[in-house]
Amino acid sequence: MTLEEIHGQQPMPAGHDWMQGAGTALHELLVSAQRRGCLTAGVYELLPSCSDPDNVAFCVLAADQEDEGDIALQIHFTLIQAFCCENDIDIVRVNDVAKLAAIVGPSEDSGEPRDLHCILITNPSEEGWKDPALEKLNSFCEGRRNVNDWVPTIPLPE
Repeated sequence: MTLEEIHGQQPMPAGHDWMQGAGTALHELLVSAQRRGCLTAGVYELLPSCSDPDNVAFCVLAADQEDEGDIALQIHFTLIQAFCCENDIDIVRVNDVAKLAAIVGPSEDSGEPRDLHCILITNPSEEGWKDPALEKLNSFCEGRRNVNDWVPTIPLPE
């Protein structure tokens, strides 16, 4: 008997299409959030957003192979994950910072490349923002938590 059977839940599909769907939804969410000005990129830049966790809708952590040995970055990731779990903010990991940079692009202010190791999607304060891609990702994350995958890693589309 599996854990899903005990709790009366259906096991999550293991197919590649399901994970690609989450990657496509993440791509759509990042583009939409950037267009709306609801995207905060950078480990240090996100601190002001953390003062109001009700304003944070989603979190993305990104690291390449060479980042895995960066102890300071891993500590930041642990703290950010704790913040997200404490405040019921869905969070995913991405293992390709270059693809993420191609989606998000350089800083609009300076045109310089920005730190993409952490991205927060915030809610615009003037309106209730409902994005179908955000809803898909929230469902995806909820499903992954049901199988004890609290911070799932998803592939970004080519």
